[in-house]
Amino acid sequence: MSDQHTDRTGAPVSIVLDRNRAISAYTVSVDEGTLAGRADFVDPRQASDERVFFHTEVASEFGGRGLAGLLVREALADSIRENLTVVPVCPLFAKYLKEHGDGYKAEGGRFRRPRPADLALVKETVENAGEA
Repeated sequence: MSDQHTDRTGAPVSIVLDRNRAISAYTVSVDEGTLAGRADFVDPRQASDERVFFHTEVASEFGGRGLAGLLVREALADSIRENLTVVPVCPLFAKYLKEHGDGYKAEGGRFRRPRPADLALVKETVENAGEA
C-alpha cells in the first residue's frame, strides 16, 4: 500500500504500510523518500480482526506540517478497508478517536478501549523487537 497525500505546506508526502521490520508501521515520507515519521502497531495473534496502535512519532524537523494527522487518518482508513477493530494505546490515536470517534464509526470504523492484555502485548512486542 502506498498512498500520496499533501501536507499543510502543499508538499507531496507518501504513506506506506511497512511490515518489513520487527514492528509493523505506517510510515510517512517527504521529499521523494525521506522518512519523516511512523505509526507503530501490532496485530494480536489471538484477535486477527484487531490492530493495536501504540506509538506515533514524527521527526521534529518535520513538525507543524500535519504529518502525524495524515498518518493517523490513513491508518484508520486502512483499518476500515481491512475490517479491523482499532485499539488506540497511542495517545495520538486515542485523542483522535475521542474527538472524531462518531464520524469514524459512521464511516464503518470500529474501535475499543485498550485492556491490560493489550498493554502487555505492546510491552512484549517492543521488548522482542529490541532483541531482534
